[in-house]
Amino acid sequence: MADESDKTLGFFSDFLPKKVAGKPELQGSIKNSIVFDIVEEDGKTPWKQWTLDLKTPESAGVKEGAGDAPGCTLTVSKSNWEKILANPGAAMGLFMTGKLKVKGSQGLAMQLQKILA
Repeated sequence: MADESDKTLGFFSDFLPKKVAGKPELQGSIKNSIVFDIVEEDGKTPWKQWTLDLKTPESAGVKEGAGDAPGCTLTVSKSNWEKILANPGAAMGLFMTGKLKVKGSQGLAMQLQKILA
C-alpha cells in the first residue's frame, strides 16, 4: 500500500502545476497566492509547505515553501488535507470544527473549490 503522503505530494508536484498551466483563467480570477501549510497529526508540527502563486501570469505556479505575503495561509493535517482532496466539500466542515485553519482572507480560501475542481 502506498504511503498516505503520496496523495498530498502528487497533488502539489503533479496535479496542481498541470492545473495552473492548463487553466490560465485561475490566475485571472484569483490574482493572489495561497500557502498550504500541511502539518503532522498533532496540528502543530510542520510537515511541508507549498505556495500556489497566482498573483501574475509570469509568477503563476506552485513552489515548495511559504511564499512572501500570501493572501491566505491554510493550515491542516495531512490526513484532513487528503479528506479535502477526496471530497472538496469536506473543507467547510473541517473549517467549522477548527481542523482547517485560515489565516488571512477567508474569501480567498473559499476559492479553494475552483482549484480542486
